[in-house]
Amino acid sequence: MESKTQGKAEKVFQDIGKGIDELIKDLHRAKEKAEVEYEDEINELKRNKETLKSEFNDFKENNKDKWDEVEKSLHNAAKEVQNALEALFKKKKEH
Repeated sequence: MESKTQGKAEKVFQDIGKGIDELIKDLHRAKEKAEVEYEDEINELKRNKETLKSEFNDFKENNKDKWDEVEKSLHNAAKEVQNALEALFKKKKEH
C-alpha cells in the first residue's frame, strides 16, 4: 500500500516538474517574442533620446546668456528652499 502511495506521490511530483519546465519554456518564448515585438519601439526611443539631447545642447549653446541666467535663478531658488526647510526643521527641533 505504501508503495502505491509513494508511486502516486512520485507521479504528482513528476507532473509538477513537467508543468514547471513547460512554464519556463513559455516564459522564455514570451521574452523572446517581446524583445522582437518591442525592438523597433526601443530603438526609436533611443533615437528620440539622442535627438532631444542634441536639440537641447544646441538650444543651450544658442541661448547661452539666457541659459546661464536660468541656471543661476534655479540655483538661487534651490538655495532659498533649502534655507526655508532648514529654518522650519530648526523650529520643530526647538519645540
